[in-house]
Amino acid sequence: MTFSSIGIILISSTFGLILRIFIQNNFKKKIGFDIQNTSIINFIASFFLGILVSLNFINNDILLLIYVGFLGSFSTFSSFIFQLFILFKEKKYLRLFFHYIEVIVISFLLFYLGYFLV
Repeated sequence: MTFSSIGIILISSTFGLILRIFIQNNFKKKIGFDIQNTSIINFIASFFLGILVSLNFINNDILLLIYVGFLGSFSTFSSFIFQLFILFKEKKYLRLFFHYIEVIVISFLLFYLGYFLV
């Protein structure tokens, strides 16, 4: 990995992190049902990942910029795992199961939708 690749990842991941924090802090309203902001971020990231995969970029710098840097930092897998851990610790096993299924299934469907829209 070259220094330019590291720089590309650092810059794009910074923008992904800023956008994630902005969404988490500014969209704390209920939208008719109980859904976590981190889940919404994962849904958005999955949708855009589907679009980008369907575009089939060959340029390695674009892959590092968008996939690894921006979307890697924007999506919140660690927050998702932490939410599951909290539910497990609080012994809310049914909610844990449904939250897991909700995020995995909806994220996959949005990836699929993004992929086939392009």
